[in-house]
Amino acid sequence: MRRAHTVAQVRKAERELMARLPEGTLMQRAATGLAVAISKFLGFAYGARVVLLVGSGDNGGDALYAGEKLARRGAQVVAVLVSDKAHQGGIKALIAAGGRLGSTEAIASADVVVDGIVGIGGRPGLKREALAAVRLAIQHHVPIVAVDMPSGVDVDTGETPGEHVDAAMTVTFGTHKICHLIDPAAAACGPVHLVEIGLDLPPAPVEAFQVDDVRRVYPVPRGESDKYSRGVLGLMAGSAQYPGAAVIATSGALGGPIGMLRYVGPDAVAAAVRAVHPEVVAGEGRVQAWAIGSGLGDEFDRDKIQELLAGSEPVLLDADGLKALTGKVTAPTLLTPHAGELGRLLGVPREDVEARRLEHAREVAERFGATVLLKGSTTVIAAADGRVRVNTNATAWLATAGAGDVLAGLCGSLLAAGLDPFDAASVGAYLHAAAANLAAAGGPTTALQVAGHIAEATRQVLSARAGATPS
Repeated sequence: MRRAHTVAQVRKAERELMARLPEGTLMQRAATGLAVAISKFLGFAYGARVVLLVGSGDNGGDALYAGEKLARRGAQVVAVLVSDKAHQGGIKALIAAGGRLGSTEAIASADVVVDGIVGIGGRPGLKREALAAVRLAIQHHVPIVAVDMPSGVDVDTGETPGEHVDAAMTVTFGTHKICHLIDPAAAACGPVHLVEIGLDLPPAPVEAFQVDDVRRVYPVPRGESDKYSRGVLGLMAGSAQYPGAAVIATSGALGGPIGMLRYVGPDAVAAAVRAVHPEVVAGEGRVQAWAIGSGLGDEFDRDKIQELLAGSEPVLLDADGLKALTGKVTAPTLLTPHAGELGRLLGVPREDVEARRLEHAREVAERFGATVLLKGSTTVIAAADGRVRVNTNATAWLATAGAGDVLAGLCGSLLAAGLDPFDAASVGAYLHAAAANLAAAGGPTTALQVAGHIAEATRQVLSARAGATPS
C-alpha cells in the first residue's frame, strides 16, 4: 500500500525522531537522499550545473546540504536565495564544499534547478521573486526537481489555488504526502521518489492500492465454488438511445470474478447484449449485487432503483443512475461519477470539482452515506466513514468513450463476488487501469479493448510475486 500522510502527522513524527537523534541527523539523511536522486535524474554529478532555489523552510536546508554533497562530487552548484531567512548552516556547508551564492542569471545555463523554495508547512502560491525564478527555468527549458513537493501546491488537499512549480521529479522524505497522489497537485509533481528517513507514522488518511493489495483481496474462487457462489450480478444499463453502453458494461462485468450476469432492460438491448455475450441471462432473478446506470438515458424506473437503494443488496450507480439519488442510502452503495456528474449532485460547477477533488468526493460520500469513486486522471475513492484511496496507475489513453461503462461493470462484478464497496472500487479502478495499459501499449485503445484485457491484467496481478511493480 502506498500511504500519504498529512503535514501534521509528518511534523509530529519528525519531532519524535529528532528527539532521539543527534542534531541535524534527519536533515542530513534527507539531503543525502536528495543528492543521490538528483545525480540519478541527471545521469551524472561531476560537472553538472545545479541551481538551488532556496527559501526559508527546511526544504531550503535540504537543498543546500544536498548541494554541498553534489559540489563535493564535482558539480557546479549555485544557490539563489529567495528568502532572507535561508538556512545559515546549509549556506556555510555549501560554500565550504566549493558551491557559491549567485543570482537567477545562473538558471539559463543550468542542467537542473532544485526547488527548495517552500517547506511542507508553507501556504499555496508563490511570491514574486520565487515565481520569477521558476518562470526563468521554464523559459530556458531547465527541468526542476522539487524538494518534498512542488512549491505552491496545497500539501494536504492536492489543490493548486495559485501559481506553483511544475516539477520534472519530486523527491520526498519519510512518506508520501497527499499532494503526491491527488490531482491537480499530483500532476505537478512528476514522478515521485521516496527517500526513507526512519519516521514512525500513524495510519494514513489517504492510500493507494498496489499490486500486492489487489492480490490480497481479490475474490478468487475455491474448488467447491459454482456459478452462483462466485456471484451473480444484475445489470440495468443501456437504452434505445445507448444500446452499446449495455454491451460495454456487460463486457466489463464478465471480465471480473462473477459466475453469472443477469441483464434487466429493454428486449432489443438484451438481444444486442446476448449477440455479443450469449452466456448472459436476460430477465430478473436472484442476484448478489446490482450495477445500474450506464447508458440508461432519461427513461428508467426511478422507483425500482430507489427501492434497491433502500434494500440490503449492494448497488453500484453510474451515469444516469445517479439521477435516482435523493438522500442517504441504506444499501451498501458505490457511486461512480465523473467530475460533471459529481458536480450536479452537489450543485457546483465541474471546474470546482476538478480543482478540489478530495474535498468534493468526501462531501458526496458523507451526504449520501455511500462510497464514491470519482473518475479522473487520478481516481479518488472516498468512503462515508472518511477513508480515502486513490488509483494512480492509469494511462491517459483510458480517456475514451465507454471506459466508464467498463469500470461500472467490473466494479459491479466485484461487489457481487463479495467485496465491500470500498474494496470493490479500489480493486476495480486498479484492474481497469492495468487493463487499459495492456490494451493501449502506448497508443490509442477503445473501451471494448480495455474490457477484453481485464482477464489478462487480473492473471498478471494474481501471479505477480510479492513486491512486484504494478502494470
